[in-house]
Amino acid sequence: MKHLLSINDLTHEEINSLLDKADDLKEKRKRGKITRELEHKTLTMLFEKSSTRTRISFEVAMRELGGGSIYLNLADTQLGRGESIADTAKVISRYAHAVAARVNDHHTLVELAEHSTIPVINALSDIEHPCQLLSDLMTIREYKGHLKGLTLSWIGDGNNVCNSAILACSLEGIHINIATPRGYEPDQNIVMQARELGGSITLTDNPEDAAAGADVLYTDVWVSMGDEAETMKRLNDLKKYQINNKLLQHAKNNVTVLHCLPAHRGEEITGDVADGRHSAILDQAENRLHTQKALLLSLIR
Repeated sequence: MKHLLSINDLTHEEINSLLDKADDLKEKRKRGKITRELEHKTLTMLFEKSSTRTRISFEVAMRELGGGSIYLNLADTQLGRGESIADTAKVISRYAHAVAARVNDHHTLVELAEHSTIPVINALSDIEHPCQLLSDLMTIREYKGHLKGLTLSWIGDGNNVCNSAILACSLEGIHINIATPRGYEPDQNIVMQARELGGSITLTDNPEDAAAGADVLYTDVWVSMGDEAETMKRLNDLKKYQINNKLLQHAKNNVTVLHCLPAHRGEEITGDVADGRHSAILDQAENRLHTQKALLLSLIR
């Protein structure tokens, strides 16, 4: 693995190696044990979209591993004034040791990677969010003890996180049910890729059917960054796709609820579920730090 643009850039073995390393790093952090393996290393973060968890977790990860990070809003760089992605990638490669890029268009990431001599990490694009799924898999494994053979049900908008979930589940032997309204389905190329990997995927427009027997229920915001002009339409189209106590009754009694945050309580998830006994949301958010530490250690030389 030279870059992480898609969760599909990882093999099953690489995913599990990263999760094992993340578990170890999490335990060491609890005991106050510090590793400074990335001392004198720098991560450059190029972001076109706003961020809370991704930015903080990468910055803290680099700091705790002994390195440093630089945050750049792409609009404030020469890219925003017409400099080519190729030139930007080549120059940053002379300064830093890795790039984490959050972009509007996935092709920007692809071009960055083509011209970089350092690792490029997808910190979110319109197509995927692989860093999120590493945290999700770590969290599921913590709560369930294993991954293979579980059923994860995605409820709501088939967005970039959903796309990465489809691929991650296929790599890890997790069956995934996806319930979306018509017009909100996940990327069909991603679904095809996952099925070629041997993935077990069920697409439906019925959230109750999708939730039936689920080990994990997962949702995300109904209005993603860039979709704000469609807010009222999306809220209306997705109103039946809320994770609430009624929907939980269709899942297993010990179902685990995930949400990659930010959560809009009362829309895609109710407050009592988000803060209730089935929720793993805060552990899921914390695990971004540990999985990204593991990822950085595996990529930066």
